Amino acid sequence: MLLTITYTGKQTRDLGYLLHKNPDRAQCFALSFGNAYVFYPEVSEERTTAALLLDLNPVDLARGKLGTREGGLFDYVNDRPYVASSFLSTAIARVFGTAMSGRCEKRQALADTPLDLTACVHMLPGDAGLAAELFEPLGYSVTAAGSVLDETFPEWGGSPYIDLTLRGKVTLSRLLNHLYVLIPAFDRQKHYYVGKDEIEKLLSHGEDWLAGHPARDKIVKRYFAMQRSFAREAISRMTGEEEERPASREERERRLSLNARRLEAVKDAVLESGAVSVIDLGCGEGKLTAMLLKEKQLLRVAAVDVSLRALERARQNLQPDRMPPSQREKLTWMQASLTYRDERFSGFDAACVVEVVEHLDPQRLPAFERVLFEFAAPRTVVLTTPNRAYNPCYPTLAPGALRHEDHRFEWTREEFRVWAEGVCERYGYTVELREIGDLSEGCGAPTQMGVFTKCG
Repeated sequence: MLLTITYTGKQTRDLGYLLHKNPDRAQCFALSFGNAYVFYPEVSEERTTAALLLDLNPVDLARGKLGTREGGLFDYVNDRPYVASSFLSTAIARVFGTAMSGRCEKRQALADTPLDLTACVHMLPGDAGLAAELFEPLGYSVTAAGSVLDETFPEWGGSPYIDLTLRGKVTLSRLLNHLYVLIPAFDRQKHYYVGKDEIEKLLSHGEDWLAGHPARDKIVKRYFAMQRSFAREAISRMTGEEEERPASREERERRLSLNARRLEAVKDAVLESGAVSVIDLGCGEGKLTAMLLKEKQLLRVAAVDVSLRALERARQNLQPDRMPPSQREKLTWMQASLTYRDERFSGFDAACVVEVVEHLDPQRLPAFERVLFEFAAPRTVVLTTPNRAYNPCYPTLAPGALRHEDHRFEWTREEFRVWAEGVCERYGYTVELREIGDLSEGCGAPTQMGVFTKCG
């Protein structure tokens, strides 16, 4: 992880005073999760650059030896040691804490003066649109440079990471506080337990700018890594308004009812297809897998998820050791990504993809299509996804918001139809579109389902 800050102007060597780090020597800081290094790649009277480099051991990270909660918080194959994340945000606070406060006894006037600063954050999860939405309202000129994953396989699309460059006339303290708050808003996966003390941190570092930010609610929700109660309290304290009312019991029951109806509809579609083997792609906590295992028609059931923790939760919920032998023997577990070809996906009559596709980055959809419809090529694919047109029917959902923090997109019925028909044309399927849940006039149902059948 690498952050650079460049000061352009006169007597720019004074950046060392503002950061409280001597430009004439490199320094190392031992943190609970690795080492942070501060050095100056360039130093002159007109232009000086300070760099913060964070070094994590990926093996120690996976084994829980780097100060993260719950050993094994991350899988062995992960991007955590290499991308700008909460690790970098924490390192900024630890290494540049005095600079963040705006205190500089020897150059206080300079610390209080807006300077021509350029910050570069390398390998930041996100896209140019989000970068502009979060940083441009703060007065920065924003440049986000992406790259393709592999020029040999252009269908894989672009990398989910960007190199972000911010340019603005701003105090160093303000810049560091902006980075501290907004870097986790890109990544949303914190390396430590998110407790109520995070509310105080957010209010402290965002006290004079966050409340008036046009994307305030999005920033706060993403900063808290899905802890919605903390986000509501933080927004309430910033605005002085009452906390947003949590969903009522009736609303919660409605959502549970929708999920039950969705899973029942998927199971019925699998059975109607005549399948005797099925693979549950993106099984999550295993609710659909549990339903499929109880069907005598199905002789082989596979549960797949990219998250090892999700598979562990599914195992806990299904308790295979307590299953009847007839169910336990037909169950297979797989940890795998849906955007990489995997021979283990082949040979099943049917595949279920329930509320999964909207969690993929749009540029990864072509790879997902090929993995499922070209290479695995089951006779039947049952796929569900939210209907965006129905969102206004949820009273607690803000206008224009998506239903889940991790959704990368949501399709209207027409958008889903166009995508589904395109899949059929490209890979030799037909599709029947169905709706799940209570219908609303003009909006349709909350969930849409496509039942794809292989031609011939």
